[in-house]
Amino acid sequence: MARITLEGLAHSYLPAPKGPQDYALKQLDHVWEDGGAYALLGPSGCGKTTLLNIISGLLRPTHGAIRFDGLDVTDLPPERRNIAQVFQFPVIYDTMTVYENLAFPLRNRRLDQRQVDARVREIAEMLELGDSLKRRARNLTADAKQKISLGRGLVRADVAAILFDEPLTVIDPQLKWLLRSQLKHLHRRFDYTMIYVTHDQTEALTFADKVVVMYEGEVVQVGTPDELFERPAHTFVGYFIGSPGMNILAASVAGDRALVEGHEVRLGAAYGRLPEAARIEIGIRPEFLTLGRCGAAGGSGVPAAVRKVEDVGRYRIARVAIGGQELAVMAPEDGEIPADGACVLFDSQRINVYADGHRVQEGG
Repeated sequence: MARITLEGLAHSYLPAPKGPQDYALKQLDHVWEDGGAYALLGPSGCGKTTLLNIISGLLRPTHGAIRFDGLDVTDLPPERRNIAQVFQFPVIYDTMTVYENLAFPLRNRRLDQRQVDARVREIAEMLELGDSLKRRARNLTADAKQKISLGRGLVRADVAAILFDEPLTVIDPQLKWLLRSQLKHLHRRFDYTMIYVTHDQTEALTFADKVVVMYEGEVVQVGTPDELFERPAHTFVGYFIGSPGMNILAASVAGDRALVEGHEVRLGAAYGRLPEAARIEIGIRPEFLTLGRCGAAGGSGVPAAVRKVEDVGRYRIARVAIGGQELAVMAPEDGEIPADGACVLFDSQRINVYADGHRVQEGG
């Protein structure tokens, strides 16, 4: 495995880019630690696959350098980087058996047959392909073929890193959960450096130790699942992570108070002088709001109008409005949701303050 360092990396598909708007991947400095399990998370078109293809050598970046354990590999082709890559759709040989498909990368490196056999059977058992080793790949289901593709990436023990480009797209939901668990087990057992590209937050948060969130060609936050949920560094992260996502409300902030549609909301910390020309917002997740009657909490809370209620089984989501701004409140299944006279109570310790989309540190 390798420590992968990206230095001043940026890429444009145009021959003569003139500004940031021309770059699919804006300038990035980042380190993928040896043996780490990472996820690249973001919507379609945000630059995830571009970055993955630069790391693997399928693309040469417009600017910057890539280093594997300190060695500059920017100009090296994929075959000299010792990378295993698993793509969105299965890349296998239909005319070969499952065994032959898994053995192919090892035989190409002229490993001893006993080593090949031991490794193939070990990976096959982990992916629950042990009973299919003698079957031709063409006769298997799409999810089984993708298992083979995953196995071809995992079977080599000497790779610098294993890159996954949305590998579970063709897999049904139940099997997705099983395969993610198996990948996590393989990572813990063999200490692979893994980089997993996805637009699915569940895949990212359940697979990775650290998640790299991308938006419009930029990395907007790198953090653990808890950090992304509790302290989103950008309003996009708050909106993108969670179901429903974070409520973002236009506000003015002075000290430890925010003013939302003329109503005062207490903050968990005091903030210094914020940029006068900046767009100021506060963010709070639906889980940290409480909906009740306006007199029930000693007069506290912000008056709100309940627009609709969605029952999702274990809880309900109340869609409410404070003035002209809408927000979601997560309510218990058996709790009261007033038809009128409702107030929203904010958990002050869970409120984040943002200036032009970026989180402001407490105190300034």
